Amino acid sequence: MPTLAERLGYAADAKLLIINADDLGFCHSANVGVYECLRTGLVTSATLMVPCPWAREAAARYRGEDIGVHLTVNAEHELYRWGPITHAPSLLGGDGGFPRTVEDVWDHADLDEVRREARAQIERAILWGFDVSHLDAHMGTLQLRPEFFDVYLDMAVEFRLPLRMFGARVEEYLGFPARAVAEEAGVIFTDHMIFVPGVGSRDIFEQQLRRLKPGVTEMHLHPAVDSPELRAIASDFDARVDDHRLVCDDGFLKDAVGAAGATLIGFRPLRELARQG
Repeated sequence: MPTLAERLGYAADAKLLIINADDLGFCHSANVGVYECLRTGLVTSATLMVPCPWAREAAARYRGEDIGVHLTVNAEHELYRWGPITHAPSLLGGDGGFPRTVEDVWDHADLDEVRREARAQIERAILWGFDVSHLDAHMGTLQLRPEFFDVYLDMAVEFRLPLRMFGARVEEYLGFPARAVAEEAGVIFTDHMIFVPGVGSRDIFEQQLRRLKPGVTEMHLHPAVDSPELRAIASDFDARVDDHRLVCDDGFLKDAVGAAGATLIGFRPLRELARQG
């Protein structure tokens, strides 16, 4: 069987790298930071949090970049809230927004309501004019439990989109063969996923780019520009600002990608492969 790299038109030993900026729409500072990173050419895709208050503003800034949907059923910040666009009762926490924790969603969410919410988020992004390139899951909520992963996989099949998938090593801890199930369903996903625990990616990029493997690898970060808004919302604001600096100011990332012998790509080539069947 040809490798994913070969199916994309590259050599079997090519090192193809997707650098994704998560949390577009999270706030104004994130919108500015994500689009600046995309327009450097180093960040090759991003994902939109449709339910967030600044998602519509992100749509107004859109100029055809490679952007997917960051399927969102959590609102993790104590003082900054958003909730389901379908107003699903089982997806509302006690203060009217999405639950703050992954476990709270797993314990209380109705799967039919989760499915409707996921579909509505994708459809709204399309309605706003996004040429949706792929799907991933905020906080991994739809990836880490089998019954929720079924919803995640169904959305990829329905909309013929590639998925963010955890790498094989992470899957050992999940307790179910997510990659094999996705492959059996004909869904396209990357060969490798560099897991970034939380926000703040500099150390992970420095370590992992030195030992990048052949195939298609996704790495992700959470860039935002510094502002009073960001400092008021996010306790991890300094890490988000550092992610923006890593791409736009330091010069490190460009040099490290070149030293790794990597070719930067986005998710759209994977989407076109998915739609070829």
